[in-house]
Amino acid sequence: MQIITTKQELQATIQACKNVGKTIGLVPTMGALHEGHASLVRRAVSENDVCVVSVFVNPTQFNNKEDLAKYPRNIERDAELLSTIGAHYVFAPTPEEMYTADEMNTTFAFDFAGLDQVMEGKMRPGHFNGVVQVVSRLFYLVQPDKAYFGEKDFQQLAIIHHMVERSSMAGTFGNLKIIDCPIVREASGLALSSRNERLTATEKQTALSISKTLFESLEWAKETGATVAAVQQRVIDTINAVEGLEVEYYEIVDQTTLLPTDTFNHAIGCVTVYCGPVRLIDNIKY
Repeated sequence: MQIITTKQELQATIQACKNVGKTIGLVPTMGALHEGHASLVRRAVSENDVCVVSVFVNPTQFNNKEDLAKYPRNIERDAELLSTIGAHYVFAPTPEEMYTADEMNTTFAFDFAGLDQVMEGKMRPGHFNGVVQVVSRLFYLVQPDKAYFGEKDFQQLAIIHHMVERSSMAGTFGNLKIIDCPIVREASGLALSSRNERLTATEKQTALSISKTLFESLEWAKETGATVAAVQQRVIDTINAVEGLEVEYYEIVDQTTLLPTDTFNHAIGCVTVYCGPVRLIDNIKY
């Protein structure tokens, strides 16, 4: 496995692979890798000739400087994991390598068709501008045949699909295909997240109530025929009743439009919860 730190070297490496007809899979990450990331990488390795993993904590998608500063970083450990599961190249640039000073300080403009105005976008203004900025840059540099994203960040995934469709990237970069990959959970049910590293042992135990409540809401909805509004309120009240947890939002929305829905058909429930100081997200499809 080779670690690449410059755009020039990355593009030269990619071109050499393409010159001999190799297919390329890309897994964009911000590092602090866990089994959830590993599952994406394993799939990319199995479905492509070459697997490229980016490890880059993207500053332009953080609207909270303290959150950016505290985001876990360990490139040595990440590289060791990626090597053992078969990744071929790791792209680990600095912010200065990825962006000019103007790009760092100017909001990336994009028409989200309203997908950025709800849930995470509402709570974190400018977040998805940074996501689109970095992902589009990675797509341009790597020109992958397939790119792999986890469904835990469901709103992000919906926006990336929209970005590819709207900007005709599928045509620009051949038949670029976005691969949606299921949430990977611990045996306890807790969704794997890099932010879990910031939880104390007690907080991690407390956080189990998030996924437990979501799964219970699915069964409760089926058994009682409750309305969407009733299920939504039940989830909020149940989580907020747990000492140490505070719901920022719980929305049951259409999986395509991300708009609130009054039917469970094609619906997904997306939650953000503070466990102590750590902000965790999860979701469940109804």
